[in-house]
Amino acid sequence: MSDLNWQDLSAQVVALLQQSRQRVLTQMQRALTIDEKTSRKDLVTNVDKGNEQFLIQGIRQLDPQAQVLGEEGFGDHVTSTTGRLWIVDPIDGTMNFVKQRDNFAMMIGIYQDGVGQLGFIYDVMKDVLYRGGPQLGGVWANEMQLTAPADLALSDGLIGMSSPLVIHDVAHMQAIVHASAGMRIYGSAGIEMINVMVGKTLGYISHLKPWDFAAGQILLNTLGVQMSTIDGQPLDMLSSNLVLVATKQAQRDILQIEEDDVSL
Repeated sequence: MSDLNWQDLSAQVVALLQQSRQRVLTQMQRALTIDEKTSRKDLVTNVDKGNEQFLIQGIRQLDPQAQVLGEEGFGDHVTSTTGRLWIVDPIDGTMNFVKQRDNFAMMIGIYQDGVGQLGFIYDVMKDVLYRGGPQLGGVWANEMQLTAPADLALSDGLIGMSSPLVIHDVAHMQAIVHASAGMRIYGSAGIEMINVMVGKTLGYISHLKPWDFAAGQILLNTLGVQMSTIDGQPLDMLSSNLVLVATKQAQRDILQIEEDDVSL
């Protein structure tokens, strides 16, 4: 589909995600089937699985030539980013979904030959859909276009963190938190990235898989926010990464802590 109309495709993805949200809200009124994936803190529900199947079915209709990588395994066995690749997280923040019925997101990132084109993060319970990328020339929260967040230094803002990284002081996380204005933990990569996009936090660090960061990378990069590995290298789109999201100044501060091997 060399003649792909990205504006039209974005509108179609928005409609698909809105349909998916209504399905999720309906299913939330029923008893959930909850299973453990790797541990009692790594959950999957019937809603995760059903929502991924629904989204992938819709994607196949919109873009039948593309590959699809989904968290729950209903997509393709993807070994290359050549061509067009959709990366889907049907419920990001499943623990929040199960325990809080809040603070979870649906995410889709669309890449062409490894380059991000369109990203979508849907804050399901607040009904705010963040969409954008190079093909749209900006980022929107529903119909409001976002401006780039302030380029704050690490000491001037809050930073989102993954609690196990801080508890075990992986890659000097405690020193990074100490150097910041404070730590916040939301329990969902999508919600964390929304907070960075709107300027409530200046960064986020966590160990993430492709479906956790694919959409956010497109949206954040469009707003001038950096996303890299913890040592400043480009992310591998098909593997897990220790991911650093930060304003340019904060990224420099954090990379300096890593380089200096700082500890408390």
